[in-house]
Amino acid sequence: MSEIKEFKTESKRLLDLMINSIYTNKEIFLRELISNASDAIDKYHYLSLTDEKLTKEDKYHIFLAYDSKERTFTIEDNGIGMTYDELNEHLGTIAKSGSLEFLNKIQEEKDNKDESENLDIIGQFGVGFYSSFMVANKVVVETKSPYSTKAYRFSSTGTDTYEVEECNKEDHGTKITLFFRENKDEENYDEFLSDWKIKELVKKYSDYVRYPIEMFVSESVQDKDENGKEIEGKYHDETHLEVLNSMIPLWKKNKSDVTKEQLNDFYKQKFQEYEDPSTSLFVNVEGLISYNSLLFIPKKAPYNLYSDKYERGLQLYTKGIFIMDKCKDLIPDYLRFVKGLVDTSDISLNISREMLQQDRQIKKIATSLEKKLLQELERMKNEEFKEYVSFFKEFGVNLKYGIYESYGARKDSLKDLLLYKSLLNEEMITLKQYVENMKEGQEFIYYASNKSKEAVEAMPQLDALKAKGYDVLILTDEIDEFAIEMLGDYNEKKFKSINQGDLDLLNEEEKKKIDALKDEKKPLLDALKEALHGKVSDVKVSTRLVSSPVCLVSGEGMSFEMEKVLKQMPNSSDLKAERILEINPNHNLFKALEKVYETSNEKLKDYASLLLDQALLMEGIMIENPQEFSKKMCDLMILASSSNEEKKDESAID
Repeated sequence: MSEIKEFKTESKRLLDLMINSIYTNKEIFLRELISNASDAIDKYHYLSLTDEKLTKEDKYHIFLAYDSKERTFTIEDNGIGMTYDELNEHLGTIAKSGSLEFLNKIQEEKDNKDESENLDIIGQFGVGFYSSFMVANKVVVETKSPYSTKAYRFSSTGTDTYEVEECNKEDHGTKITLFFRENKDEENYDEFLSDWKIKELVKKYSDYVRYPIEMFVSESVQDKDENGKEIEGKYHDETHLEVLNSMIPLWKKNKSDVTKEQLNDFYKQKFQEYEDPSTSLFVNVEGLISYNSLLFIPKKAPYNLYSDKYERGLQLYTKGIFIMDKCKDLIPDYLRFVKGLVDTSDISLNISREMLQQDRQIKKIATSLEKKLLQELERMKNEEFKEYVSFFKEFGVNLKYGIYESYGARKDSLKDLLLYKSLLNEEMITLKQYVENMKEGQEFIYYASNKSKEAVEAMPQLDALKAKGYDVLILTDEIDEFAIEMLGDYNEKKFKSINQGDLDLLNEEEKKKIDALKDEKKPLLDALKEALHGKVSDVKVSTRLVSSPVCLVSGEGMSFEMEKVLKQMPNSSDLKAERILEINPNHNLFKALEKVYETSNEKLKDYASLLLDQALLMEGIMIENPQEFSKKMCDLMILASSSNEEKKDESAID
């Protein structure tokens, strides 16, 4: 005798979502059903170890079958099955935690009319049995528990009610039959009624389920004559039982049993790469949180790594079931280039993906993985420095972002992984190497920002540092100065830009001489500062120039490089670094300025303007009025030419 029962309210709402399918990825129904079957076998096996009433199975299996004519798909397992009460509890109502929150979230997104989000929010897992109604207009479940003498059949068309009745089933386990919907518009359900599609989905989602997933598959075989020779052009179909999944994932094998070639092949196949990875990392953690992970660092950065379209994240499995392709919460943004996967049974599988993202277990795994990745990079740096340099040229900028985006919280774990070009070294060096090679009496770690080493070597601000034989770090990435600012110091040695503030290179005697010179030349310096009013904050006698005539430096705070970077940002404010013009008092130009100052105030203004524009151009900063600069340069050249002609005439008269 059958019973007609009503679905609970929440179940009706979820069924409605499945049937009207706001989620386009209908193929997950197979993953969900296989996952349920695997769980059922797990439970039976566990209970059979302690309960003598349960017969120990020689072989567990999940069997798939389809009938393209009848448009049915069947999945059968020899797991724990369900009693009458369990059938009503598990299939008649939503039993998983998080269901109500999930449904509320769906309604919320509907109200906001954000259809793209609706399509994605059903999550990557947890819809379980109900996902069947995404592809089927009728579902029949036949099940028997070893703790019940009777078997039961559940059937429903996904409307308000379902039917439960007794049925004939001798062995424990569950058999689910889906009656597929008819094709409609762009929705094609026929593809799920074929060998190739089912094999593809099992490989994609369930390849590492620990139990064999079996199916009879057809294969076209060439006919043979009575002598066993193949007959050209004649074929027949043969059917054989095939195991569709590999069952033992590579990451769950002992590390010593996996060769480097196997890892490389797995990486290239799994992530569609054509080159071997730079390095791979086996992680097996057991304790309060247990997980297996296999991580890879590519040799080359993908073309879109720094674009908004690039999605970071690791593949997420639970007990061998593929859950999510890009779980971004498993990897911090600065390690976005890392590829790999995590398999754990310690996460709570709620319907709502939002709840997964807040899962404390996920955060613990992410913290653990980050630590192990940094340890692997440290190992590479120490043991395979050449390979590490290649890695750093591709992804070093990400480590610098890691320092900056965490407001320096990660600086202690990342600072020794940084590499820089430097003035005195052909190869890239670490901060530790720079400090170890500092000259006696050198107090600071000096650095210069520019587009290349050649450009840095041409900077006039290097004069005094070159004279003392000090090395200078060369910063070529836009993020460099921001990261340096977050670092603050390295082993109590502070960083100092060569074109910002005072370089602190003078001894006491030299300081006294400069102070005296400042006092002596103060009228000229004040006149130049007045001529450049509003354009520079000060004009100084330089302590950093030796052979060069002039340079521009910034005050403490924002540097010229930071100014350039910030101006590239959308809606950036008109921020400017403080501009200080420094003049070499030992250069002939300074003497020329003194003569001009004594004869013509207007000429001094022109000279001051030219000097500032020259210094700006050397810094790679656009000058305010290129036409005016060009005119003044031409006037100066004409004046110089006229003076030379006058001298020649005077010489001829003499």
